Amino acid sequence: MNVAATRDREFVHSRVIEATPERVFAALSTASRLAKWWGPNGFSSTFQVFDFHPGGRWVFVLHAPDGTNHPNENVFVDIVPSRRVVIEHLSETHHFLLTITLEAVDGGTRVGWRQVFDTAEHRNQIAHVVADANEQNLDRWAAEVNDPGPRET
Repeated sequence: MNVAATRDREFVHSRVIEATPERVFAALSTASRLAKWWGPNGFSSTFQVFDFHPGGRWVFVLHAPDGTNHPNENVFVDIVPSRRVVIEHLSETHHFLLTITLEAVDGGTRVGWRQVFDTAEHRNQIAHVVADANEQNLDRWAAEVNDPGPRET
């Protein structure tokens, strides 16, 4: 995808998480761990389908703090373990492509988060929510990666 052609339709975030790409990827690729951090602060998720492979579906409900439920349906477009995950959010009114990249750097893993919407108008309508929500997602992801609690194998 041509980055210059999508600049007015995207949100781009980056964060260094103090862990290896493998540890960061594990918190993304394991349903029980992903459910702990996906979404902005105060939200929780209930996963119905989590078929983590290229072409696999991810269906869940995002529960807002006010009790509102937000059904979500996604497809994993591309997965390169410990390097990249591309997710297409399937929605006629809120469609986007999310590309998450993981790169080993001094001090951990640089997580790239690039979310591209269909139109600049839609991106701008939701910017007041999505920009902060994406940063909160990255905060919660980092906390999950570095949580010393028990892990699934």
